[in-house]
Amino acid sequence: MLEIRQLDVSYGYLQVIWGVSLKINEGEVVAILGTNGAGKTTLLKTVMGLLTASQGTITFLGEEITNLPTFKLIKRGLSFVSEERNLFPAMTVFENLILGAYTVRDKKKINDALEYVFTLFPRLAERKNQLAGTMSGGERQMLAIARGLMHGPRMLILDEPSMGLSPMNVEAVFETITRLRSGQTTIVIVEQNVNTTLRIADRAYVLEQGRIVLEGTSAELRSNDQVREMYLGIC
Repeated sequence: MLEIRQLDVSYGYLQVIWGVSLKINEGEVVAILGTNGAGKTTLLKTVMGLLTASQGTITFLGEEITNLPTFKLIKRGLSFVSEERNLFPAMTVFENLILGAYTVRDKKKINDALEYVFTLFPRLAERKNQLAGTMSGGERQMLAIARGLMHGPRMLILDEPSMGLSPMNVEAVFETITRLRSGQTTIVIVEQNVNTTLRIADRAYVLEQGRIVLEGTSAELRSNDQVREMYLGIC
């Protein structure tokens, strides 16, 4: 579904992604793991056209999308929920959700999408007239994910969805991702919460200093000594 081949990305003269290759199959939940500064967010932003690849190719649904502008990628079925969430705090929950469907012209599809996200997130339905800026951190993360689903993406890319959340809200977010995996949306998740992420992901890649150093099923990585010591705190 999504394939990256030998991708290099630089900020000016500073190269931060080195020859990254990975593949995401339809219906999978795939995690990209690594510490701060490993290049995880840079990789996602390059996929989404927010940064420019200096070398390599990105293919989505059989078509090359390398360095295409973000709005074209959204129309092709990609959706990106950034760690900043980028909500409009002075707008209501409902207004934020409708903005997520700005590429959709069919009112029935928009209403169906609203019904779907309100089923996933009943709290958003209860607070659809509340200003986004007055919501808790966990509620804002739910809203960001829901908005990312409003245009019916084929692939949802989540960047650090548990960042800054309380343990209870972290659990709620991961429960939502687990429910999403039973639908038709393929999910790519970048996370530092390795233990929880490996419990819900099918496969994972480990990124260190801009390079893929490990890959495998979640079970394989959970039993890998290097992963257990560096990311799970198990010696």
